[in-house]
Amino acid sequence: MKRYIGGLLILMTLQLSEAQAQESAIQQQKDGKREQKVIFEENFEKKVDTTVWRIEMENSPGSAVYAENNQLILNTGAGVTVWLRKKLSGNVMISYDRKIIVAGGVFDRLSDLNQFFMASELQGGQLGVRGGQLDEYNTMKLYYVGMGGNSNTTTRFRKYDGSGNRILLSEYKDQEHLLTADKTYHIEIVVLNGEVTYRANGELYFTYKDKDPLTEGYFGFRSTKSHQEISKLKIYQIR
Repeated sequence: MKRYIGGLLILMTLQLSEAQAQESAIQQQKDGKREQKVIFEENFEKKVDTTVWRIEMENSPGSAVYAENNQLILNTGAGVTVWLRKKLSGNVMISYDRKIIVAGGVFDRLSDLNQFFMASELQGGQLGVRGGQLDEYNTMKLYYVGMGGNSNTTTRFRKYDGSGNRILLSEYKDQEHLLTADKTYHIEIVVLNGEVTYRANGELYFTYKDKDPLTEGYFGFRSTKSHQEISKLKIYQIR
């Protein structure tokens, strides 16, 4: 009798656990939640590792890119791109914090919290080496978001098709979508089943369902004359 009751209790417990798991799975599906696995993380604790990062910077005396106090510092007088050498593919989320410093420094300027993502050469393969000038990237396929571009007058989302066309997908010019000096922005970029979303501090700036999506490529921090701090970079694979 005791064995029967014990077995019955075990069976009921297993059934309850299974039901709870099914309910949890259904709820996750309803909430649109998916498994996320960290595939890259950078806290900039040491000097910039050039086997992990590639810096492309226009010639401008005094310009520098370096790591300090767990931050990647872009302090440049002209165009700069810092590429992560790791190629991304499939569904991904990129998140990090970024601040534009305006404190009287020689390059301090409120402008250009920019990034390239899912970037590739038209013919595939490794990225070619460029000199940091924006026009040099026109031959690539990529998504581009420029917050506070053109001296903080525009925030734009573009797709480059690799043939020189920089397709404008969406644009803001209102103050709410431009930059504020010395404010930390938490950026989240999601590429999921052909849909691209871009959020800053939890607010949805851009969403785009691409009929011909870019499904793999490289991520790069992009800017021009400005002084910026970048930290807490994490990249997730979404399943």
